[in-house]
Parts: sequence; structure tokens; C-alpha cells
Amino acid sequence: MKKKITFALAFCNRGFMPGELIYEAREDMIKAVTSAGYAYIAMDVEATRYGGIETREEGLLYADWLKKHVGQYDGVIFSMPIFADENGAITALQDAGVPILMQAYPDEIGKMDFSHRRDAFCGKFSVTDVFTQYQVPFTVMKPHVVHPLSQTFQENLSDFAAICRVVNGMKRFTVGCLGARTTAFKTTRFDELTLQKYGITVESFDLSELIYKVSQYCDDDPKVLTKESVLIHYSDFSQVPDSNRKTLAKVSVVIDDYIEEYRLDALTLRCWNEMETILRICPCVLLSELNDRGIPASCEIDLCSAISMRAMQLASGEPTAVLDWNNNYGENENKVILFHCGPVAQSLMTSKGMVTEHKMFAKGDPGSGWGSNEGRIRSFPMTYSNCQTKDGKLLIYVSNGEFTEDKIETDYFGCAGVAEIPDLQDKLIRLARGGFKHHTAVGSGQMKEILKEAFTVYLGYEWVEIDQ
Repeated sequence: MKKKITFALAFCNRGFMPGELIYEAREDMIKAVTSAGYAYIAMDVEATRYGGIETREEGLLYADWLKKHVGQYDGVIFSMPIFADENGAITALQDAGVPILMQAYPDEIGKMDFSHRRDAFCGKFSVTDVFTQYQVPFTVMKPHVVHPLSQTFQENLSDFAAICRVVNGMKRFTVGCLGARTTAFKTTRFDELTLQKYGITVESFDLSELIYKVSQYCDDDPKVLTKESVLIHYSDFSQVPDSNRKTLAKVSVVIDDYIEEYRLDALTLRCWNEMETILRICPCVLLSELNDRGIPASCEIDLCSAISMRAMQLASGEPTAVLDWNNNYGENENKVILFHCGPVAQSLMTSKGMVTEHKMFAKGDPGSGWGSNEGRIRSFPMTYSNCQTKDGKLLIYVSNGEFTEDKIETDYFGCAGVAEIPDLQDKLIRLARGGFKHHTAVGSGQMKEILKEAFTVYLGYEWVEIDQ
């Protein structure tokens, strides 16, 4: 899931400043990027004076070079070792089409004479001002000036790489909708045309087609046997009857067929009650396995959760999950039990799950719900998020919390964990008044600022702040 990021490097120049500092900056930035595990491309140092960009002509030269390398870079780092010329900078990068990180060098006490003084602190404002005038989005981070070889810049690089993954991965992608909206849940409604405005294509498939495709696979089909083996190794199927296990394998194969044929980047599934009534299975464990593979998969046709899941998966490179805001945890108002029947990736769980019969379906129709993946969510710093379509806009919230090691009794059904969230009660009120659903998507790591940058600066999502 963690694709190696490539940065296009660009360096500024200004005629009356010490241009030889640009050569040093190139060496510094290449070392910083490669030591962090990223790749880079850079225009030939001999192409312009000192290998920097100053004039409009040099800017056009760099812009043409970028066009020739479209698809080879995920973001641009514009390095300002000295005061930058904003005219060359905007000419070079106004059509870059990817996130741009503005990095400016700090001056050093004792090196403030004319041969060494950089003035990049000031020059950075000239560049950001003009980029704002041209409405070209860019990223700025703390501190305002930072040396590329510092640990702080390594952290900046890590965050910027995550921003690039989110922006480039969310700019245009396809979500599969397997089945109609679960009839009982108006909370999961969404507007396809609004999503298309944001580059999100929804491909819808009737659940009857999926069920028919399942019926066309024989028990001894090589694809079914291979998938059955994968599932048995993935979770504990020891309680599952052979016929139900075979059906789960067939459903998984059919879902894979949809993913491959339509190049789905994420999906959501109508998980009840037709699958239980007709196929006698519950697909929770299949969604769990998909999420562990890096294919965000939500249940109950909650397509909006799948969008948030994909964004967090791109940011962290780790699996994500969709969960219910389900139970209070005793009298602690900042703790909540987040739960679902079993679509949680096992890498987010304390141990291997146990595939059981879904207790809610077993109550009224015994034998109909094999496939719930039971277990507990491990402790980790986490981000939670969800979105909605409203009046032609895509609204999203993101906040941080932490899954704890607090215990949930053994008889508690499904896969759950205790999350601790500061000021939880106030946030729940804001979510309720904002019309957000009973689900939230969770991801590993605290990614709020990364996602906010990607969503608001580059993707145009409407940000809903719940941390007030």
C-alpha cells in the first residue's frame, strides 16, 4: 500500500543574491529526500544559471521539463536557499498539477554578511503571495524556514509525502457499489453527481447479478479452492460449516472479479439481508480481508465511509475500517465503544479473528449468517472521519483519538474496541447537528492535519471542524 513517492525538485535564484548557495541546496535536498526513502527527479543543473529558476524564460524551461515528465512525480519541492524571484517561480509551477511544498532556508547567526545572508525568510512570502494571486495551491509547514538536513524537515517530508498520496489518490478514483442502499438505512444515502464533481466515479451493480455470478462457480473451481485456502489462513474458520465456507469463497471470488473488471479502488456492499436469506452467509470477513489487502471496503452501502477510508489508507499506508458509534463505556464520557460485525482488518485487531454465525441473524433465522469475524481492536493512536453529500458539496470531518487497552466483556458480539476521544460529548453533539451518520471510519495514526491540507487546499472538500 505504500507506493514509493517521487518528488520533482526545483530551486530558486535571484541575481543579486549569492547564487553559489543554490549548488549546496541541491546537494542538501537530494540527500534529504533519498535518505528518507523517497525518489526524485531534477532538471539538469546546467540548464539554467546555478541550476535555479529566476527569469520567466527559466520558468518556462522548467515548466516544459515538468510536462515531459508528467506521471513521474507525485509532488514538487520548491527550495528557496535564497530570496526567490516570484515571476520565475509561478511560471515554472502554475501548471504542475500536484502538491507543491514551499521550503525556505534559515539564516545562521555569524553568517549574515552579504556573501552568506539568504533572506529566504522574506522571499518565501513573495512566492506564496503570488501563488495565492494566481490561485495555485501550495503547502507550507512549520517552521517557516528549515534546513533540509534537519530532523524537522524529515518530518515535513513524511507529512508532505502523505499529502501527495491522498491528493493524487483522491483526485480521480472509482468506488464499486455492490447492491442498492440497504433499505432500512436512509442514513447512508449519497449523491452520485456531487461525488463526480470531485472526481469520484460510482459504479453500481445489482445484488441479484452478484448472487447469479456466485451460482455459476462450482465448489471445485480452481479460483474458489485458492480463495478458500486464503480465507482459511486469514481467519479462524473452524466453526464454519463446509457449505457456508465454500459460499463465502465464491462471493469473495466474484467481488475480486468486479474489482478487476471495473478497476475499483474501493467498494461498498449491501450486506443484509439478501445474502443471509439467499446465500446463508454474512460477508463481514470478506470485507475484513479486502481491507487488509489495501482495498477499502465498507458495509451497509455506506459509500461515504469508503471515501474516508480510502483517504486515510492513502495517508497512512495502513488498513482502515468503518465502525458504529455504538456504546458508552461506563461513566467515562470521553470513551466510546466503536463496533461492527466484523469488517475490521485483522492487522488492526489484537489477534486473529474467529468467524462465527452472525448473532443478530441467528436469532430469527438460525444458520443464515456465517461470516461475522469476531475479535477486538488493538490499541493505537487513530484518526476518525466521515463525509456526506449535501447541496452539491462534499462535506467532511476529521479528528484524532486513541484506541485504548480497556477490556470489553467476552460475550460482547462482533469486533469492537474502546476509543478515547477528548471532549467527546461536545463532538458528538456537533456530529448529530451536522447530520452525520452512525458510522465513522478509522485509520492508524493521527492524520488530521495531513487530511485537512489535502482536502481543503487541493481537493476542494468542505471542511467541518468538530474540534472546537
